[in-house]
Amino acid sequence: MENQTEVHEFILLSLTNDRRQQYILFVCFLLLYIVCLLGNGAILTVVITETRLHTPMYFFLGNLSCLDICYSTVTVPKMLSGFLIEHWTISFIGCLTQLHFFHFLGSSEAVLLGVMAYDRYVAICNPLHYPVIMSKWACLTLALTSWSAGFFHALMHTIMTSRVWFCGPNFVQHFFCDIKPLLRLACSSTTLNLTLLNVAAACIALSPFFLTLLSYLYIISFLFFKIKSWQSRWKAFSTCASHLTVVTVFYIPVLTNYMAASANGSSERDMVISLLYSVITPVLNPLIYTLRNEEVKSSVRKIINRKLQR
Repeated sequence: MENQTEVHEFILLSLTNDRRQQYILFVCFLLLYIVCLLGNGAILTVVITETRLHTPMYFFLGNLSCLDICYSTVTVPKMLSGFLIEHWTISFIGCLTQLHFFHFLGSSEAVLLGVMAYDRYVAICNPLHYPVIMSKWACLTLALTSWSAGFFHALMHTIMTSRVWFCGPNFVQHFFCDIKPLLRLACSSTTLNLTLLNVAAACIALSPFFLTLLSYLYIISFLFFKIKSWQSRWKAFSTCASHLTVVTVFYIPVLTNYMAASANGSSERDMVISLLYSVITPVLNPLIYTLRNEEVKSSVRKIINRKLQR
């Protein structure tokens, strides 16, 4: 692939130009990043070490935690360095690499959330066939499909962005290399890039989103028409509450940012929305699952007690 660009590096702008605010934001986002690593790392450790959590639901939860750790690592460390350095530069190749992994991991998470909704549908509506439908190989295949879909989705955008001609200026109005802020700097036509961004966002985000809605519509109708006990209904709803919360927190800002994308959108608005799903959501996910899931909480306490007794 021939590199046509005349710009060999980009300058990423910070969230604010006020040095005092930058230091405050540095401390805040550093703490959030540490909480993200500890929270998701704890869930990943518990899911791997506790044999009673070796079920499809927790297998997918472990994948989600792994994605969240990698997802935040793509942007947050570089954003933190931007708070300490006045003009933080990134090479053209480094910019494309960051763009690729950001969309790879984000798209994989979007698909995985749809897979997790399907898992809840099978568990509640077809409990007798659940071990057969969600077998070990089926779970591995679904997880691999999620990661692969994200990879090839990101690869398409990386290739298309690399073919755009950048002749300056090279100030990216964002705290990381994303497609829309880069296309604002393009000196060649970006119509095809924006069209692909809209179409791909619809496929990679709306498809699992509608699968999630459909799964929960079936779950709700099954519980109200097939299950007579309110206690059984509440127990089933409680297993879905964490996933529904995560879906809401993740999908709404993503769809807001990438649906009907244009090169003339607000940079400040894009940065704020990007913070929600690239920084805040990976921190909230482990909190949501641990606060509402007794099995995870008891497993965490069990591991902590085991460590303290040594």
